[in-house]
Amino acid sequence: MNTWQELSTLVEERLRARSSGERGVFTAGVAERLMSRHEALPEDEQALFTLALRPLLNSVWEGVLGDTTAFSAVKRGVAQYMLSDYCHNDGQDGPDDADESAAAAALHAAHAYLFGCHDFASWTSRRAVEAVDQHLEYLAEQDGGELVPDPDEALASELRRQLRDLDLIAKYSADLRYSSMGLPIDTSIRLRVELRVPLSSRA
Repeated sequence: MNTWQELSTLVEERLRARSSGERGVFTAGVAERLMSRHEALPEDEQALFTLALRPLLNSVWEGVLGDTTAFSAVKRGVAQYMLSDYCHNDGQDGPDDADESAAAAALHAAHAYLFGCHDFASWTSRRAVEAVDQHLEYLAEQDGGELVPDPDEALASELRRQLRDLDLIAKYSADLRYSSMGLPIDTSIRLRVELRVPLSSRA
């Protein structure tokens, strides 16, 4: 059985080997899972900044699945973040809203779509792993007696999910390789069903 560190390295290698279009879909899927988990939290645990990124993430989905008109919406969303107080170099003295896992993943996904470089996909993968680790820490601090999953297995499970996502995405490599240039409407609609739905699933 692979350790989670070995699986993380494997995800990294797979991401480097994929086209920018495939990486864009991967980051959207990971960010979607984190966002949907955040949206399912009790209202008093939700972060307004994170929730405000839902329209941006929806636009990213449209873009990575071949709708070129989404580029402007994603560009505006990233620009609004860049010009806001949440984008800063003040360390712990600045607002940390954008450092929440779902928020950071959504922003990484937007950058991955706009610029196509590998780093943003890799960072999105790591944020999902960090989110699992943070959740385990939260469970360990509770007094409810809830059994905390084995940390190594929980982290490995997230990375195995990412590898399954990459396997699925690879089946659509021909469609996605040039998706940034636009896809026929019927192809985009098909990909929403065949890619967005399963990649968004939390199971």
